[in-house]
Amino acid sequence: MTNELSDNLFSLIKSLSPSEKRQFSLYVGRIGVNTDSKFLNLFKVMAKLKKYDEKQILQKTKISKQQLSNVKAHLYKQILVSLRLNPAHQTVPVQIREQLDFAFILYRKGLYNQALKLLDKIKSTALHFEEKSLAYEILELEKIIESQYITRSIRNRAEILIKQTEELSQLIQLNSQLSNISLELYGIFLKMGYARTEEEAQNIKHFFQQNLPDYTFSKLGFHEKLWLYKAHLWYSFISQDFLSCYRYSMKWIDLFEEYSHLVSLHPVSYLKGNHYLLESLFYLNHVSHFEKVLWKMEATLKDPKIPDDDNINALSFLYLYSNKLNLRFMKGQFANGGELVDRIEKKIKKYKGRIDEHHIMVFYYKIACLYFGDGNNKKSIEFLKKIIDNKSLEMREDLMCFARILNLVAHYEAGLDYHLESLIKSTYKFLIKMDDLHEVQKEMIRFLRNLPEISPLAIKDEFRKLHRTLKQYEDHPYERRAFLYLDIISWLESKIENRPVAEVIEAKVKELSR
Repeated sequence: MTNELSDNLFSLIKSLSPSEKRQFSLYVGRIGVNTDSKFLNLFKVMAKLKKYDEKQILQKTKISKQQLSNVKAHLYKQILVSLRLNPAHQTVPVQIREQLDFAFILYRKGLYNQALKLLDKIKSTALHFEEKSLAYEILELEKIIESQYITRSIRNRAEILIKQTEELSQLIQLNSQLSNISLELYGIFLKMGYARTEEEAQNIKHFFQQNLPDYTFSKLGFHEKLWLYKAHLWYSFISQDFLSCYRYSMKWIDLFEEYSHLVSLHPVSYLKGNHYLLESLFYLNHVSHFEKVLWKMEATLKDPKIPDDDNINALSFLYLYSNKLNLRFMKGQFANGGELVDRIEKKIKKYKGRIDEHHIMVFYYKIACLYFGDGNNKKSIEFLKKIIDNKSLEMREDLMCFARILNLVAHYEAGLDYHLESLIKSTYKFLIKMDDLHEVQKEMIRFLRNLPEISPLAIKDEFRKLHRTLKQYEDHPYERRAFLYLDIISWLESKIENRPVAEVIEAKVKELSR
């Protein structure tokens, strides 16, 4: 517990901006007696440390080891109180909760009419900003006051409050059901990726149909619609129905257009909606539309509606740079990616505490694909190794499987085939263990295993045979999953035609854009 508190306190202090640190010092200094307090001295010392060092802290603060735990807990609380008072953190929900606390104090003071007047005012604000849970809390306090005291504030007051409570209660319950199914589908997607077989697809369909609650669309508010669109989006992604993904991501964005006053309140959801719209367009290979949406999203990040905080900055980096890589793949622009990769690596280091490991590994896979497309196979292997050596990664089994397939191909292309056989064996075992051995993967492993026995004169014919075999799976509902991660077909065409893979993909993009 002590170690956890130390880590939490230290990371909280390190997350503070210079202005937040100044405000904390002013907040503490509002009472003269605090200026030499132990918790303020602890704050000053910890703010200067590059890493947590208890020995230095005890020496410089003169706090005894027995006192340290309590002083840390007090400092942690005071920093949070200071942040709550910061105008930058005075969001609508925070303001409503503060007013609700004031109303409760007025109620406890016996000033019932004042409390009810304040509650009625903030209830309107809560409903305007779709903060239904807070509106429900407000109603419950209103009911307590009305049930204990005859205020005569309005005729039929009890009936009005009961009706409002029942309506909100139903919407809150529906919201909970929709958010549950959405999060469960998201968890399934993170764990396994896309449906791999007809059986998996049917299981997902059954799960979706069984768990999607009954609803009347016209009665849904912002949050209910948002969770509904998210649930449909994840179901569509898992089912590889990318046209449906596009439709629901557009509905997601249109919802924010309808409730434009909620963009600043829910910037993360707004940015995510844009990101999933881009993901859908990427899989549908709509290059020009993708570019327009990407430019618009980049411009939106500079909009005052989008808060400038650590969380938004980390997510902005994640969505923006992930899609910048995708745009390069769509256009076949693999060359000169070093500068972009350098920026990504610096930002990963900067935001490492705020970006989960799964998304970092996705970045590494995309970077590996970028280098592979440029013919820099050794750099590709370097980034694939980061994924393969990651023993703690339990998400997106499909990502780990295809990282190993690309690793085999990159080793072959780099001329590092002296231990290709052992790599093939370990990859084959891994795929069997993951229960992820499909026809495309089988054909690739079979081809790579037989490579040492094929004469240089016959190699091109073997590439042609593999190309014919894999081409039939390009539109297969489950086998096509392989081509979402690695454009094997274009790689084979590049080997057959003696052209760089980037040139082959670029030619395909131009053909599609005609």
